[in-house]
Amino acid sequence: MALEDAKTQVDQAFTRANARGLSFENAFGGATSFLRRRYSKDLSGVQIAVTGIPFDQAVTNRPGTRFGPRALREASTLQAFDAPYGWGYDPFSELAITDYGDMAFDYANVAEVPGRIEAHLAGIVSAGVVPITLGGDHFITLPILRAIAAHHGEIALIQFDAHSDTWADDDMDRIDHGTFLYKAIKTGVVAAQNTVSVGIRTDNPDTLGVTILDAPTVHQEGIEATLSRIRAVVGDKPCYVTFDIDCLDPAFAPGTGTPVWGGLASWQAAALLRGLKGINLIGGDVVEVSPPYDTTGATAIAGAHVATELIALAGWNMRGGQG
Repeated sequence: MALEDAKTQVDQAFTRANARGLSFENAFGGATSFLRRRYSKDLSGVQIAVTGIPFDQAVTNRPGTRFGPRALREASTLQAFDAPYGWGYDPFSELAITDYGDMAFDYANVAEVPGRIEAHLAGIVSAGVVPITLGGDHFITLPILRAIAAHHGEIALIQFDAHSDTWADDDMDRIDHGTFLYKAIKTGVVAAQNTVSVGIRTDNPDTLGVTILDAPTVHQEGIEATLSRIRAVVGDKPCYVTFDIDCLDPAFAPGTGTPVWGGLASWQAAALLRGLKGINLIGGDVVEVSPPYDTTGATAIAGAHVATELIALAGWNMRGGQG
């Protein structure tokens, strides 16, 4: 295929013949699945599934992350023409990747959302498929982790974030984007000793034994030293990566509910994600993209690149790690 195929390709989200291959339809038109992957609820033969959880509820400041999945899909149309730069392989041609669509839920019945998220992800994981989830506020990561741990057992976690999200909250029924990690550790879903939080730049009195590599540490020690410390923490344990877009400095991602200055630059995030090549990745998400607060679309573009890197990371091991 080539760019000339734009003359005939359109709506590849529905017209694509299979789950492999790049897409050359016009970036400004057509149905906006993530990276123009085929929309399908059939996971037969699929290796990686992208899905959206358009949910926000009790964010600290600016709501709107329910629009994150839609914005991330739209931003991804600019990336659909080529393999992700620098990986040395094309995950979209070599691997079966689909867009599983969004999770359905009753917006007026918030209490049932955690169970619906868990069941939605369980359906993907039980099919032997790696989920890459587009959020949504950071609460969604808790039921996602529950579904994945039910399949894999206690897991390691790499959290990119401005906030540790380990504020004490022993009411396990509360739906709060700022306590997902506290609850995941307290309920044995995530192993604290194998968890590392990167980019933190807000105080929390108790981080529950999680390794904190705050933003100043990343700036001062550099990429390779940071990666070395991350790898030492997670080891070869099954690992999930959650990326809160406010890990990035507001200069790079203003469209989030809780921006904090002094964060990672987009180049640092790109280098760190790429440097995780070879970890035992079993799933990942990008959350807290709130497009109403960024008319430029830069935040969604950054988030779409994060999700693409997570796909490439997952695919690296599936193909034997050669690039």
